[in-house]
Amino acid sequence: QVQLVESGGDLVQAGGSLRLSCAASGRTFSSDAMGWFRQAPGKEREFVASIRWSGRNIYYGVSVTGRFRISRDNAKNTVYLQMNSLKPEDTAVYYCAADNAGANYVDFVAEERWEYWGQGTQVTVSS
Repeated sequence: QVQLVESGGDLVQAGGSLRLSCAASGRTFSSDAMGWFRQAPGKEREFVASIRWSGRNIYYGVSVTGRFRISRDNAKNTVYLQMNSLKPEDTAVYYCAADNAGANYVDFVAEERWEYWGQGTQVTVSS
């Protein structure tokens, strides 16, 4: 059984920063991928970022490139999403995902390629 627990969501003003965390437990993720998606009200779930525990396969969604940064702490089995220069359109529930056997960008942006999901953490950016 795999558990993913997100934290760090909050209300922040536009231009501000937040750091989300995703703690993984239940198995060893030494060779597996972790990712972040988000879903705004009335919209489909959107790929945000991904990373392998090896540090490879770091990808970002178009709308967050240059503002968000994904990183991981292997010893803590935790993945982070540093979000800077936040905009009101970044408002969404942010979900952590784990286990993707893909090899390139198109695999990682595909929601159906991820096996495990967290419950989500709310990020609200006020204008």
